[in-house]
Amino acid sequence: MSNLELAPEVERFYSETVDESERLSIAADGRLELIRTQELLRRYLPPAPAKILDVGGGPGAHARWLVEDGYEVDLVDPIARHVEQASSICRASIGDARHLDAADDSYDVVLLLGPLYHLPDPADRRQALAEARRVVRPGGLVAAAAINRYASLFEHAALAHLHTERMQASISEILRTATYDGNRGFTLAYFHRAEELADELCQSGLSEVDVLGIEGPAWSLLKAVENYSEGLSTESLFNSVLAAARIAESHSELLAASSHLLAMGRCGM
Repeated sequence: MSNLELAPEVERFYSETVDESERLSIAADGRLELIRTQELLRRYLPPAPAKILDVGGGPGAHARWLVEDGYEVDLVDPIARHVEQASSICRASIGDARHLDAADDSYDVVLLLGPLYHLPDPADRRQALAEARRVVRPGGLVAAAAINRYASLFEHAALAHLHTERMQASISEILRTATYDGNRGFTLAYFHRAEELADELCQSGLSEVDVLGIEGPAWSLLKAVENYSEGLSTESLFNSVLAAARIAESHSELLAASSHLLAMGRCGM
């Protein structure tokens, strides 16, 4: 990416291929991601009514519950369809994580719950984190999500896709390069290791950095059952997997088992 342009394959994916407004409410692993992100953020957020900038906030899945919790939320996203959808929830505008219109020290919290996924160039990720740090107030919180480096391996094993040479080659390439080219299925994406995500936040000048696993070690089991056990209620399994995510949270060696990672850091006083 150059000149702060959004990669065209990313724009097409979210504008034409998928409806991001449904991802966290329909599929079981999406519901798991939403619930866990809520409970992790609520642990770190300042009391309402703090001022939150939701960068790359999509159609407002997180803005919705944050507003319901009493927070003042502004959302920016590079996809016009997302901004239109989010406008019914909070103030929403077109924007790029690497160049925010917000003034210095103007928010109590900055969320980057999507942008780092789609910035494979490390310079772009550094710029996005620098912008988040610039607009958050001293002592404020920056929360950044990432896709785990090994998520595609767990997912496609659970979905019984790894018996083909093509899929084996694709997953091996992700593990080797940390990048997916977006040729089919998903779009252009970057996959973090937990320690790498922590380092990126620290290098941006944030302190007190924590990295947590969102979905825990059993999310791919939930995905497999949902896809291959037609007519089987997954609610007991869902609750079991949610409990596993909570139990696993304090065990750093299990970070690599989550589908997504969530890093929290504070701007120095």
